[in-house]
Amino acid sequence: MEGIKNTRYAVVTGANKGIGFEITKQLACEGVTVILTARDEKRGMEAAASLVNSGLPHVVFHRLDVRDPASTVALAEFVLIQFGRLDILVNNAGATGIIMDVGGLKALNIDPTTWLSGKAAKLVEGVSQQTSEKAEECLDTNYYGCKRVTESLIPLLKLSRSGGRIVNVSSLRGEFRRIPNEQIRNELGNIDTLTEEKLDGILQRFIQDFKQNAIEANGWSIMLPAYSISKATINGYTRILAQRYPEMCINCVHPGYVNTDLNWHTGTMTLEEGAKGPVMLALLPNGGPSGCYFDQTEMSDF
Repeated sequence: MEGIKNTRYAVVTGANKGIGFEITKQLACEGVTVILTARDEKRGMEAAASLVNSGLPHVVFHRLDVRDPASTVALAEFVLIQFGRLDILVNNAGATGIIMDVGGLKALNIDPTTWLSGKAAKLVEGVSQQTSEKAEECLDTNYYGCKRVTESLIPLLKLSRSGGRIVNVSSLRGEFRRIPNEQIRNELGNIDTLTEEKLDGILQRFIQDFKQNAIEANGWSIMLPAYSISKATINGYTRILAQRYPEMCINCVHPGYVNTDLNWHTGTMTLEEGAKGPVMLALLPNGGPSGCYFDQTEMSDF
């Protein structure tokens, strides 16, 4: 049996269902002790209990609201007291930034190719609603929430004997080439000049344009605009982190077009398939790639 000193400890955010739950399950199957986190305490405890009852005893629950700084600090304190270090962080918690009439969406019967190409943006206008409140919630969850959790847990990841692994769950919607505005593409794509301040500036411009109904006019993605730019900035943040902490393996990954609540069950892939890429990156051997973007299990272009 693996000795306690060789045990790896992981935190997975947004893990009470969907891809996060499956990532937790697959890591636990590899002998990793996983802290399953979720905003909803009841659902999180039930999810952890279901894994423990299925024969994976090293799954524990801790509540986490990525939008609440005090919650991220409380999680870090828990991990420090209980385990003394952290080896793996999977930032999975996410929001779409859009209110969808799911029944109306199903009636449209949009095929997967149309979804993946982004051509569904105009088709769903009649069954979806976008508000600045929802857009800001999306950015605060997907980008700033990821940053809050990461910054709280970096000191514990530094204590990892294997250098630490950070996996940021991204999306093909965040690929830089999909952003119509060339200036924004260039800002995000130039790692030599990219900073967190620049990322903040991009998001501030986005929100300003969103409130002024100038998303399309100013060259932002019209397909899930808040979600798309939140994932593009996560990709940029991943590269900044990888440069800052060269001893770690820090990557972002598009898990695939997975059938989840987040995409209103329009996806075509199973949860098991979608978790493969994030789990592979969480378990990278020393000297593995860092600062990279993966499309499922294959390295790809930002």
